[in-house]
Amino acid sequence: MNFLHKNIYDFEAQSIDGEVSSLSKFRGRVVLIVNVASHCGFTPQYSGLQKLYEQYRDQGLSILAFPSNDFGAQEPNDDEEVKQFCQKNFNVTFDLFSKVPVLGPQKLDLYRYLYDCGLTHQGGGGFRAQTFGLVKWVLHRLKGKWVPGKNEAQWNFHKFLVGKNGIPVASFLSEVEPDSNILTSRLEEELEK
Repeated sequence: MNFLHKNIYDFEAQSIDGEVSSLSKFRGRVVLIVNVASHCGFTPQYSGLQKLYEQYRDQGLSILAFPSNDFGAQEPNDDEEVKQFCQKNFNVTFDLFSKVPVLGPQKLDLYRYLYDCGLTHQGGGGFRAQTFGLVKWVLHRLKGKWVPGKNEAQWNFHKFLVGKNGIPVASFLSEVEPDSNILTSRLEEELEK
């Protein structure tokens, strides 16, 4: 683990509207960090993320969505297009950030920190996951510049759950829907702390 950064509050991020602010503004909240894309088979998860946010925000949940074009080149849009897409199609009210790389040497420092935490990904398994694994492998080679490492986001809509102390506690593969028991049970556990 990279001990230069003790939690996510050490980082800044640029909102989709271009404002740079410290993630310390989320201190004391449970945070779900998700890399998102507009042209992905998992894009409908925006709806599930919005529902999750509406259900738990008053209990202390914040969702931070980072558009990225790193997986299958499935987010070609600029920030303004992403913002309009999210508002028009999913009425997104959780925090959207500027488009960033989450893989490779230029990846956002926040993501470097998340990966350094060495969390084991939850979810996957079964025939569907094996089939998707093959599809990901092909798309990485056809359209991707970087193949994700073991602890890195594996595709669009990979989710990292961060506790109220700003330290990541869980990593969920894209296949894990926002309303899945595996995610919501861990989320509720963190909210109760």
